[in-house]
Amino acid sequence: MNGEHNSHLPPPPNHNQHQHQRPYRYHPPSSSSASFKGCCCCLFALLVFLGLLALAVVLIIVLALKPKKPQFELQQVEVQTIGIAATPSASSSLPPTVTMPPPAASLSLTIKMVFTAQNPNKVGIKYSGTQFYVMYGGVPLGVANVPGFYQPAHSIRSIETAVVVDHVNLVEADATDIVKDASINDRIELRITGDVGAKIRILDFTSPRVKVSVDCAIVISPRKRSLTYKQCGVDGVNV
Repeated sequence: MNGEHNSHLPPPPNHNQHQHQRPYRYHPPSSSSASFKGCCCCLFALLVFLGLLALAVVLIIVLALKPKKPQFELQQVEVQTIGIAATPSASSSLPPTVTMPPPAASLSLTIKMVFTAQNPNKVGIKYSGTQFYVMYGGVPLGVANVPGFYQPAHSIRSIETAVVVDHVNLVEADATDIVKDASINDRIELRITGDVGAKIRILDFTSPRVKVSVDCAIVISPRKRSLTYKQCGVDGVNV
């Protein structure tokens, strides 16, 4: 009886069939994240536009002003002190078999130089500090320092500086030449060279650095303590 009764019972329910998976729900991006990205894009585009606008304004101003290269020249040279002393030779105390040392001489010199800076532009120029080297026969003797300064438009400015050479020893050929030039020829030829850096100021914009070179050959008279010749660039000027 029990077996027949159990055969008519319905099968137990399958719980797995009644379990349903949760449907996938799409979560759209939040409105705050989208607005933040939009603000960043707008800000970047605005910065690019302002940069291009500023560059265009500067280019228009540069084309309208037509900036020119400034002029920086050596105008005057004044010999204040000059002295040449031959170094005592020790050949008298040397044995005859020992080679005599080369002759030597020391040079003392003080000269004042006046440079002229000319700005032909409609805007100001800012000069950086520079150094001018005084050389004899390719040997540096001293350095003249010129501090940086600002020059207004359409102006000419004089800059004074001095170089002091204090008992600089010259040996071998240089000593022989300078003693001969000073005692016999009454002339000492020096070279003054240096580079001046200049930048043009347009509103708050500074142009790239422009180099102005100075390269002059001068001849001074030790007896008269004066300048007798000056040559800068191509043309020479007798004084």
